[in-house]
Amino acid sequence: MRLRTLVLATGLAAVLSALAQQPPAKKAAPAKKSAAAAPAAGDQSGLNKTHLEAYLRHLYLWPPQVKVEIGDFKPSPVPGLLETTIQATYGQLADTMLYYVSKDGKYIVNGRMHDAADSPFRDELSKITTSLQPSFGASGAPVALVVYSDFQCPYCRGEAKELRDNVTKTYPTQVRVYFKDMPLSIHDWARPAAIAGRCIFRQNPQLFWDYHDWAFEKQSEINAANFREKLAEFAKGKELDALQLNQCVEKKDTEAEVDKSVAEAQSLRVNSTPTLFVNGRRLGNTPWANLKQIIDAEIDYQKTAANADKECCSVTLPSLVPGATP
Repeated sequence: MRLRTLVLATGLAAVLSALAQQPPAKKAAPAKKSAAAAPAAGDQSGLNKTHLEAYLRHLYLWPPQVKVEIGDFKPSPVPGLLETTIQATYGQLADTMLYYVSKDGKYIVNGRMHDAADSPFRDELSKITTSLQPSFGASGAPVALVVYSDFQCPYCRGEAKELRDNVTKTYPTQVRVYFKDMPLSIHDWARPAAIAGRCIFRQNPQLFWDYHDWAFEKQSEINAANFREKLAEFAKGKELDALQLNQCVEKKDTEAEVDKSVAEAQSLRVNSTPTLFVNGRRLGNTPWANLKQIIDAEIDYQKTAANADKECCSVTLPSLVPGATP
């Protein structure tokens, strides 16, 4: 859960409840005020990190136990505005926000700047790679659904089944699903499973999806000790070179591919699985009924945008003479 969401949605109840369980801190002697602790008269207060932190703590009701880090101010895409990143952390909760500040320090703007002529998710799309990745669904589909997943994650298992059961049936020509590895460190056989999946994809791309479905179906039976044995059972009778597969898994030939996928996920600030991106729109674990609504909205938007583009650039003025060409 995002820290800002927690604070605003619950009125700090969860945070304050957790703080209440902690022993009271000893009161420290009051520190002498430093000349730099508060902005001097005429100072660009918005560009003063101390002032900005105090303003945000007041805005979001962050108690002192919430750690706030403010990045350096740097030029933004919009003339006259500087940008900075705010990182707020409390225990396992964290939130990262992008703020824009006018150069005179007078105005502070929270949010993302969007180019109305481009996708609002351009930043995300620029980081996601889909070439040479396991995928199913219509080639060239207008909706790309990218899933960062972990074979040992029970929530990923449920999401994967819903996607496999519904996407092709519901959207035979409109959606293509891409699978990306995001094995979590808390899972002891997720990384070997991701490496094995990539080894299978190298040999026979179509069989990757058999492996994908099998790994999630057998999730409760697999553990770190028996994974290689279970993998051999899966490969038996399949169009796979078993020796080549074993060598690939043993030598971790595809680990660099898994690491690249994980690094990509981290660049997108993905910290839980499954995380989905629908044409760049980030989603968490989403029931099919809700996901279908989002996909439908994306398809409708693309139709609307395409029609708007056609209508925007063709203007015909009425003629005073019937049949005359303006």
